[in-house]
Amino acid sequence: MEFQVIHKCRTSQARAGEIRTSHGSFETPVFMPVGTQGSVKAVCPEDLENAGAKIILANTYHLYLRPGHEVIERLGGLHGFMNWPGPILTDSGGFQVYSLSRLRTISEEGVTFQSHLDGSRHFISPEKAMDIQKALGADIIMAFDECAPYPSDYEYVLNSVRLTSLWARRCVEQREKEGQALFGIVQGGMYSDLREMSAKELVDMGFDGYALGGLSVGEDRETRSRVIQETGGFLPEDKPVYLMGVGTPEDLVEAVMLGVDMFDCVMPTRNARNGTLFTSRGRLTIKNARYAEDSRPIDENCGCYTCSRFSRAYLRHLFIAKEILAYRLNTIHNLYYYLGLMAEIRQAISEDSLTAYRNEFYRLRGKDVVEQLSS
Repeated sequence: MEFQVIHKCRTSQARAGEIRTSHGSFETPVFMPVGTQGSVKAVCPEDLENAGAKIILANTYHLYLRPGHEVIERLGGLHGFMNWPGPILTDSGGFQVYSLSRLRTISEEGVTFQSHLDGSRHFISPEKAMDIQKALGADIIMAFDECAPYPSDYEYVLNSVRLTSLWARRCVEQREKEGQALFGIVQGGMYSDLREMSAKELVDMGFDGYALGGLSVGEDRETRSRVIQETGGFLPEDKPVYLMGVGTPEDLVEAVMLGVDMFDCVMPTRNARNGTLFTSRGRLTIKNARYAEDSRPIDENCGCYTCSRFSRAYLRHLFIAKEILAYRLNTIHNLYYYLGLMAEIRQAISEDSLTAYRNEFYRLRGKDVVEQLSS
């Protein structure tokens, strides 16, 4: 993997760049649609390409449990299995072990846990996480980490950082497959000194990129921004920074201002299935009765397949009737919005107009920046 910073914004810490992988390149800042189980829910690869997706994310934990990484490897790796030609990032599974397993036991060797599917017992070590991701064949893989619950006391988070660093070094030693970039995950909760400790220890190991983990777990926006800004100061400028699991359109705009290059989140797809649609003027709840005879598209400024062909009234009808098509059309729109938002942000960075873009972004939503950040 190669990362190049193309332009640094003069009015913020934002930067525009490009990442090259063996399955193609993509511009940053970038949003990665989440294909948890080898599929971005409700859409096919052609829909993703038409929406502007260049890289997608898949989940190591879920694919390990079902259908199994060995099966995927025998069928050509994730690219062949999913029929997705572009870059793929796989996360390490550490967060899912923390959030989904019914029972888990953590030791220096790794984590023993029960499957959320059938209760069967499994063990994942840093070495096994690397072996699984090697079999999956992703272009960017993540080191196995220990995600501390929020809130957690200082001693718990300190031990979490210790384990994350220990496991990260073992991941570096275990990595074998040429062409796979390995990112380290900075932990440390909301404690500034622990974030610094974690970042510096990982940088000394020489990863290809660095992720900010353990955020978007219930903390307020001000705390999150502080952690992003403080931690970013300890990471090398010539490596991409990835903010995991974030977030709303507002979160993306603010994090880009702080220098983040990569994002993923289930929000556009999950909200689409719940009938919440993102527009240039904020969110729209399609099930509301006021849209029953509304002939307008979701967003008159949107050029997606859904907006160019269907009315709010029709989309409301599909959603109320629980037609499967509702989930596909809503998801196509939300992904197109998110990916279009990132394209606009990249353009604003290249023109040194990101601050003005941010002000207009909030104005269209009926708020100013100070009001939004305090909400």
